[in-house]
Amino acid sequence: MAKRVFIAATRQNEGKTTVSLGLLACLSSKVKNLGFIKPVGQRYIEVEGHKIDEDAVLIRDVFQMPYELSSMSPVAISKRFTRDYIDRGDEHDLKRQIWRAFRDVDGKSDFIVIEGTGHAGVGSCFDLSNASVAKLLKSKVILVAGGGIGKPIDEVLLNRCLFTSAGVDIMGVIMNKVLPTKIEEVEHYGRKALEKHGLELLGVIPYQEQLVGPTMQQIADEVQGEILNGSTHLDVHIERIVIGAMTPHKALDYLGRGALLITAGDREDLMLAAMGGCMLGLGKANCVSGIVLTGGIYPHENILRLVRKTWVPVILVKDDSYSAAHKISEITFKIRPNDKKKISIARRLVHRYVNVDRITEIAMAHVVD
Repeated sequence: MAKRVFIAATRQNEGKTTVSLGLLACLSSKVKNLGFIKPVGQRYIEVEGHKIDEDAVLIRDVFQMPYELSSMSPVAISKRFTRDYIDRGDEHDLKRQIWRAFRDVDGKSDFIVIEGTGHAGVGSCFDLSNASVAKLLKSKVILVAGGGIGKPIDEVLLNRCLFTSAGVDIMGVIMNKVLPTKIEEVEHYGRKALEKHGLELLGVIPYQEQLVGPTMQQIADEVQGEILNGSTHLDVHIERIVIGAMTPHKALDYLGRGALLITAGDREDLMLAAMGGCMLGLGKANCVSGIVLTGGIYPHENILRLVRKTWVPVILVKDDSYSAAHKISEITFKIRPNDKKKISIARRLVHRYVNVDRITEIAMAHVVD
């Protein structure tokens, strides 16, 4: 059987996919046949009639893995999944699905990265918590925690309780999204605190705005608005949201590269302020990265003609500005196969800040019955 590691987290959106992606990239030079499986997925797409988790699609495409997507993503949680399971679900049937899928990947792999979903207890309501799935697949766990000292360590120890109760060992901890100025402090105190509890710190990864922020393509897909401009530049990354509820003079303090301006379609003064640098030929560094116009209001045709002289993506939606901003801020943006910049960043971060050799050493020493 292949060596394996289960990537879990202390909470949702702590960076499991980033770690999985980076770890596979680092292992690709050490291991001949790599495998990946996300046993339980919560965000899926339809592929050839199957519900497939987005992360499984990402990993398969990036690493050109030879496995069937249905084996890499055996269980996807649809909208009514939990209610239907509580009514008439079969725990053993779900676990058989996962085990069969895992065996398919295992038969062609020397090392498998298993990606969990959320914290240790996610999935308990349908008897597939991360702890129970890690136990089923006989894998040790790496816990990905947030950046900091007190709260992340509290959450690590809380999550460990559930894994321990299921008979699953924690291989170590990776602390992610740590402020760059706090790296040394978090590494020192994090390592010291974890060692007191018999846990190993395997890495401290700095916060990267470009990994957290969405692209304009992702925003366009989620809000399903009308693209008025910049359709060939939707791969630009968004780092911050600026709501256009101020004077243009004040807005200039917040606008620029990485900014997404959300404003009513009739705030042409703000649109002109946002794109002033672009229209003066000052380059992308002085342009907003995108604009979402709200209220279903088209700007004046003269303004649109000016907009179309720039590359800036502009999307029109029917929502008001605050509703649109709230909707966008609540979206979970996953890395996609065409996000080459994010994929490259994930690889670099894990290579530089995670002790991959130690992970390999522990995994290789783990005897699977």
